[in-house]
Amino acid sequence: MKCFYFTKENEEGGTTLSWRESKVSWVRSLSVASSSAVDNTRKSRDFTEWIEFYEYLTQRRGNDVRVFSFYELKMGTKGFSRGLMIGEGGFGCVYRGVVGYDDKMEVAVKRLNRHGFQGHKEWINEVNFLGVVKHPNLVKLIGYCAEDDERGMQRLLVYELMRNKSLEDHLLARSSTPLSWTLRLKIAQDAARGLAYLHEEMDFQLIFRDFKPSNILLDEDFNAKLSDFGLARQGPAAGLTHVSTSVVGTVGYAAPEYVQTGRLTAKSDVWSFGVVLYELITGRRVLERNLPRAEQKLLEWVRPYVSDTKKFHFILDPRLEGHDCVKSAQRLASLANKCLAKNPRSRPKMSEIVDMLENIITDAAAQAEDVNEEAAKEEVDTKEEGREEVESGKPESNNQKWGFDFKEMVSFRNKSIGKLDWRNWTAGLVKTS
Repeated sequence: MKCFYFTKENEEGGTTLSWRESKVSWVRSLSVASSSAVDNTRKSRDFTEWIEFYEYLTQRRGNDVRVFSFYELKMGTKGFSRGLMIGEGGFGCVYRGVVGYDDKMEVAVKRLNRHGFQGHKEWINEVNFLGVVKHPNLVKLIGYCAEDDERGMQRLLVYELMRNKSLEDHLLARSSTPLSWTLRLKIAQDAARGLAYLHEEMDFQLIFRDFKPSNILLDEDFNAKLSDFGLARQGPAAGLTHVSTSVVGTVGYAAPEYVQTGRLTAKSDVWSFGVVLYELITGRRVLERNLPRAEQKLLEWVRPYVSDTKKFHFILDPRLEGHDCVKSAQRLASLANKCLAKNPRSRPKMSEIVDMLENIITDAAAQAEDVNEEAAKEEVDTKEEGREEVESGKPESNNQKWGFDFKEMVSFRNKSIGKLDWRNWTAGLVKTS
C-alpha cells in the first residue's frame, strides 16, 4: 500500500532555499510554508527551525555513509534490470545489486523517480536521518548517489540487503511459509524497539510517520528493522505538545487525530503500531476491499470479537492453526487496544510497549514449554500403559492390535511365497489358497 499526501492545508511546500554544506557534496533543498492562513512570523520561525535542525544533523553525522557514482550503481544492478527489482514504492523502485571491487557487497539500491520534487525531499530526509541514527532495529544506510546530467536528476540510496524482504511479504501476501506465532511476537518486539529508540533514546525526537508492514524489513535471521524514513519528522521542541505539519502517511495507519488536525506527536506512531499488531493477530490488511463490506475495515471487524473470549479465535489468523497461542494473542490484542486509545495521552510510550511485549513473549515461551512437557509425559504414559497391558495379557488397544494384525498378515504372506523378510512386503492382495 503506497503512502500519499492527505488533502490538508500544507505547511511545507512553496519557496525553496539552498545552501552548501562542507561535508556533503550536494545541495539540499528545503521547502517553507506558503499558506495564506499562516503569518510571515510563523513561516520564518518554522523555516529557521528546519535549518537549525538539519545543521544539527550534519554536525552529528557519525555513520560511515559512502558516496557512490551513478555508473557504479548502474553496473551493480545490471542497468537497473527489472529482473533484479525487489520492491516498488510511491517514490521509486528498489533493486538488488552488488557494489565494491575487492570487497563486494550485496545491497539494495533505491532509485528515486527523476520527476517530482517531493521524491527529492524524501531522499533528503533519508540521507539526513539515517546518516545520524544507528540501532540494530533500523535499516543501515550504506551510501547515496547524487548526480545531475543531461538525463536529469539522479538520486539513489544504498541500503544493507534484507534477504527476507518485508513483513508485508510474509504476513499479508499469503506467503507459502506462514510466520509462526513466536516469530510474529519477535518481529513486533524488534519494531517496538526501533520506534522506542527514535522517540526516546536520542538527543532529539524523531516521529516515523509511516509505520506499516511494508516498512518493516526482515534480515536472514528474521530480525526486524524499520526502513523508509522519507516521511520522518522531528518531534515537537521543548515546551510544545505537537508539531503542526501537512498530513501524510498511509490510509488506515495514520492516527485519526493527526488526520483531522495535522497535529503530529509520537503517539501517532503508537496508533500505527496498534494497527500492525492486529494485522499480526489476524493476518489481514487494515483495509481489504475484496472482503464482505462488514469485514473490509480491520479495526471495525475485530471489535465485537476482542471482548468475547469464546469468540476471539474467529479473528485469529487461520494459518496459525495448531499453534496454542489464543491466550497470548488475547494479551497482544489487549496491548493493541491500549495503542489505539482515542485520547493520544492515554496511549503508552513505546518503551512501555517494549516491556509489555517482553512479558507476553516470556509467558508464551513458558506456556509452550509446559505444553511440550505435558505432551512428552502423555506419550511416555501411553507407552508404559501399552507395555503393561501386553505383559498382563489384557486386550490391546486398537492401534496395538492393528500393529500385531499387520505383522501376522505379512508373516502369513511371506510363508505363502517362501520369503522370511516381512519388511519387504508391499501392499497388495494376500493369497489364501
